[in-house]
Amino acid sequence: MKKDKIYQSLLALAFSTITIGVLTLLTYKTSYGLFLIASFGSSMVLLYGYPDSPFAKPKNILFGHLVTSAIGIIFYNYVPLPIYILIPLGVGMGVGIMILLNVTHPPAGGNPIIVILGSVSFEYLISPILTGCLIIIVFGIFLNKFVAQKKYP
Repeated sequence: MKKDKIYQSLLALAFSTITIGVLTLLTYKTSYGLFLIASFGSSMVLLYGYPDSPFAKPKNILFGHLVTSAIGIIFYNYVPLPIYILIPLGVGMGVGIMILLNVTHPPAGGNPIIVILGSVSFEYLISPILTGCLIIIVFGIFLNKFVAQKKYP
């Protein structure tokens, strides 16, 4: 294996562990609320494994997660269809709108599934989506730019 690939892998491992670790600690060891969702784990792959990807830009992380989560919540609360129809419609709409708005973040494509299955309310957009994304972006900028010495964003 090439040394560059090993280095990239180890940085992604360490930085993902730190970022998700902070979100997990905030979620389980404080009374501030929820900061963690499953799709944030996938965001780590882009943010730390491939930070040069257009899908890893801060605007894509933030607005990709916000848009798809909002769509899932709207579908769950206002579209009177069975769940087996809501989920594919929510995912399709989320993917389409992310692409239309140029904020595509592939991990966010699963958010409509998460919010529909979780029966969440609009508060979910603040915590964990907005707060979690902002923490992820701050850590991503700091760790990529100042620790790994990579050009990010």
